[in-house]
Amino acid sequence: MTEHVQKPKRKKRMIQVNILIRMMLSLIIATTINNMLILLLLDIGHGMESEWLLNFIPYIFPPLFMVIFIITFLALTRRIVRDLISLEQGLQIISEGNLSYRVPVMRNDELGKVAFNINLMAERLQQQIEKERELEISKLEMITGISHDLRTPLTSIIGYIELLRTNSFQNKDEYTRFVQNTYNKAIHLKKLLDDLFEYTRLTSVDTRLDLNKIDVFQLLDQLIFEFEPIAQENGIHIIKDLGNSPIITFIDSKKIARAIDNLLMNALKYSVKPGTVRILMKLDNKQISIEIENKGNPLTQEQENKLFNRFYKVDHSRSSEGIQTGAGLGLSIARNIIELHGGTLTLIHINNIFKFTLTLPFEGVLTRSIGSEEGHSGNLDV
Repeated sequence: MTEHVQKPKRKKRMIQVNILIRMMLSLIIATTINNMLILLLLDIGHGMESEWLLNFIPYIFPPLFMVIFIITFLALTRRIVRDLISLEQGLQIISEGNLSYRVPVMRNDELGKVAFNINLMAERLQQQIEKERELEISKLEMITGISHDLRTPLTSIIGYIELLRTNSFQNKDEYTRFVQNTYNKAIHLKKLLDDLFEYTRLTSVDTRLDLNKIDVFQLLDQLIFEFEPIAQENGIHIIKDLGNSPIITFIDSKKIARAIDNLLMNALKYSVKPGTVRILMKLDNKQISIEIENKGNPLTQEQENKLFNRFYKVDHSRSSEGIQTGAGLGLSIARNIIELHGGTLTLIHINNIFKFTLTLPFEGVLTRSIGSEEGHSGNLDV
């Protein structure tokens, strides 16, 4: 709630009681004034021995009483009427589209509650419109980003296919190179589409996790084993400190593997070559913590703040040659996956050292039957 909408204090005194009190006061005042005028005219009539004046009193004082009562009642209820007019004017202004306007009626009765609810309605409508405007801008940025990222590999594929279709190659080696390049661009295009599909699925309201009892140690060790050959080709040395005991909990293994793989590929793309990627896993305070650390080129504070935004990519000069760039969804997908599991994904950037820390809640699944009865990986879906 913003400072513009202030909730009125609740009191037992209601507007009906307020109006009734003013009506009674008006009745008392009108009766008092009327009686005083009657006594005054009676004294005058008796003093002047004017019989016609005394006979005229019953006809003039009832209307006079009504006039005095109405004037007094209107005077006593003037503030209520003024606040009602203020409410009407405020609703008119808001209905014309000025959602930043707030009704200035501050009372402790029903009118105050009405004013509060009108201001609350206006604020929520304003927030909803701003949110829809941001979503519309986001959609436009998404379409622009998708169009740009898909156009490049698709254009290359069309170009190579055109060369092959027109036999524009000199020898078998050039033909093979064209075919391989076309295949690589097609794989790149598929990865971009997979990232887009995965992000759309993760951000939908119907996203569900396929939770199973998983050994996170074995899962991470397998991912690093598959990652090491790619890292070595790019001059990256892997240092891992995972411990040596299973850490078994309930996670969606495919999604967690996707998140960790995105973090590893991010470290590979933006590490200084040759360089080192350090991977640490530990269990602490009922949560699993995985750290992926590498040394890279510095980022500005603005770049760091946008790093987890969808479709955001840092300057291409930081990208590794020979490693295809993605759609800028890798870190966003990773964070969404981790948050769906109730965990967090954060970045610490100090002195060109980038440390991504992934945390997952630890359910504490018992492991004694796994090693003794069924083997270490018998019940694991990795």
